[in-house]
Amino acid sequence: MSGRTVILGLSLASLLAACGAKSTLPSTATFGPNPTLEAEHHAAIPTVNIAKVVGWAKGAAPTPAAGLKVAAFATGLSHPRWLLVLPNGDVLAALSGGPGYEKPKGLRGLAEKALMGKAGAGSGSPNQIVLLRDADGDGVAETRSVLLSGLNSPIGMALVGDTLYVANTDSIVGFPYKAGDTQITAPGVKLTDLPGGPIDHHWTKNIIASPDGSKIFASIGSNSNVMDNGPEAEVDRADILEVDRATGKWTIYASGLRNPVGMDFEPVSGLLWTAVNERDELGDNLVPDYFTSVKPGAFYGWPYSYWGRHVDTRAQPQRPDLVAKAIPPDYALGAHTASLGLTFYRSALMPQFTGGAFIGQHGSWNRTEPAGYKVIFVAFQGGKPVGMPKDVLTGFLNAAGEAQGRPVGVTVDKAGALLVADDVGGVIWRVTPAK
Repeated sequence: MSGRTVILGLSLASLLAACGAKSTLPSTATFGPNPTLEAEHHAAIPTVNIAKVVGWAKGAAPTPAAGLKVAAFATGLSHPRWLLVLPNGDVLAALSGGPGYEKPKGLRGLAEKALMGKAGAGSGSPNQIVLLRDADGDGVAETRSVLLSGLNSPIGMALVGDTLYVANTDSIVGFPYKAGDTQITAPGVKLTDLPGGPIDHHWTKNIIASPDGSKIFASIGSNSNVMDNGPEAEVDRADILEVDRATGKWTIYASGLRNPVGMDFEPVSGLLWTAVNERDELGDNLVPDYFTSVKPGAFYGWPYSYWGRHVDTRAQPQRPDLVAKAIPPDYALGAHTASLGLTFYRSALMPQFTGGAFIGQHGSWNRTEPAGYKVIFVAFQGGKPVGMPKDVLTGFLNAAGEAQGRPVGVTVDKAGALLVADDVGGVIWRVTPAK
């Protein structure tokens, strides 16, 4: 890419950033079970406002909520995005970036590529699962080893019996595992293919096993914002798939979910929940990201409608029959917050969180004022979310609006501490009680 092309691309990016319509809605309006859905704002040039990644200065860390403290469990990692805690307490981190199937098209495409580099997302994919071990229980991993390598943009991981399943961007592969392993050299066995390239717009594929281990649920994001690449590119996308572990055959469990990523089972109801990134280019506060219980066979709107039956006229051809079936999600998480991580808290170490959900918000790139860039908590009662979310970990943006880190996957370790994967900061943070 020539220097002139980069300059042109960045000039366009600056122009894009200047064209946003700043909203006057209070910050709480697009959170909760009944978010405010303001009028759509259609701009010829969409808003782009990406925080430049600068990383963490020595000794710096995110800011925990009152009564909590945070420390680095592991540092110096290359794009840690997702986490799995094994029964013996070892922590697996998926080190991953995009597969690079899509090539930039035109000036806008070049600008987007340059901006992704600014956001810390243009350095390729390590394609590894790293095992981190805290043998002495002091909250810091003393050893790390590459458990698996040579993968294809891996994200999701699930251990069922003696098989460790890994979700590549285009497949689910099972590997033999026994407690204490620090490296797996045996070849993997493909369970099933997943929708992948040559276009793979939302490439992160997450998985979770059913409580009885017979099924694996896989989250598959859409291949565009609003069916921009045509309906043929969206076949079996924007879905959660239910994969039979015995045969590898899958069916669509739920659909119309633009980009579902985090998944977990709610402890009281036993229902599957997911965190979903909604569509862009309708304004600063449309459409709210959300998390929701996932009803078998349900349709959640994408691309034809949002938050139930609010029609998105950009999706062509229209499907009024599907819009009539669309159900609204359970709880809004703010527009453009890029809510990715999701885990329910089942431990007693921090009882104020027991039963509720932690959500990792990677942070906006297309909002006039940044949103997300933090970890939040939503309380639950009787299997349903209640009240407004509470900040758990903030300070990922510095005073200049630069990204020191960006939270992605969240999980809970064997001791009950919250672990947060910070992909551009290269850190896994560990949150515990202050005393």
